[in-house]
Amino acid sequence: MSPGKQTSFYQSFWCKEDSCTKDALELIGEEPFLIRIEDNAYSVVMRTPGDELVHATGFCLGEGIIDSLDDIKTIGYDREMDANVVDVWLTPQRRKKIPHLLKRKSYVSQTSCGICGKKMIEDLNQILTPAQDGFEIELGDAFDCMNKLSKNQKYYQRTRGSHAALLFDHTLKAIAFAEDVGRHNGLDKAIGKTVVNKTISTASLLVLSSRISYELVQKAARAHIPIIISNSRPTALAVQMGQSLNMTLAFPGKESELIIACGRHRIKTKS
Repeated sequence: MSPGKQTSFYQSFWCKEDSCTKDALELIGEEPFLIRIEDNAYSVVMRTPGDELVHATGFCLGEGIIDSLDDIKTIGYDREMDANVVDVWLTPQRRKKIPHLLKRKSYVSQTSCGICGKKMIEDLNQILTPAQDGFEIELGDAFDCMNKLSKNQKYYQRTRGSHAALLFDHTLKAIAFAEDVGRHNGLDKAIGKTVVNKTISTASLLVLSSRISYELVQKAARAHIPIIISNSRPTALAVQMGQSLNMTLAFPGKESELIIACGRHRIKTKS
């Protein structure tokens, strides 16, 4: 069994208006985790590697698959000892009590928190095309666009419970904004607006209120958006994907500092 890394280090650029330095950036790990019940795929989540068996146990309790540990006959990694796959086998008595749950078809989405193993990630990457070069922004403009995101948010100020996505075109004109309780939903809605309004071909910069995860990079790549700036750090898998797709991922540091995890060439500074 080869468990994934809980954190990884990436060489990044820490930029201010008049200086840019290289330094290591530690990012949280993110990998797909498949939970199988009675040898059938039940659910897939993106998670930080580690504690897979207790993760699966807690998931089963929350889903109503078990009421206590006594309902589990056996639990363990799959036959090939893949740390990203856990098999749960129930007692005969428990199986008789929840036939409706066991018949549930697992929800596996290609654009949400449902990536069925590393093979699916590889398959999905094949339908994504690298971002083109040519679009660049000034460091100061990056912060201006981030400020516009917070000014557009109306639910967050009142509830402190929403996420938001704001899209800009190549002239840095805002073309779509959306806010939702789910960060994936917010981005889907914003991109959906550009599709309906037929402005998606001009989408060049995405600003997010949440961290940049693998799924959000995938969604942006499908919309051919080269730059993503977020209020929080990306995950290691997001940066890995961003690098492979020639995308720019960045987030704010301290005192007007922008940390660029990949795609430094699209952010212009004086140095």
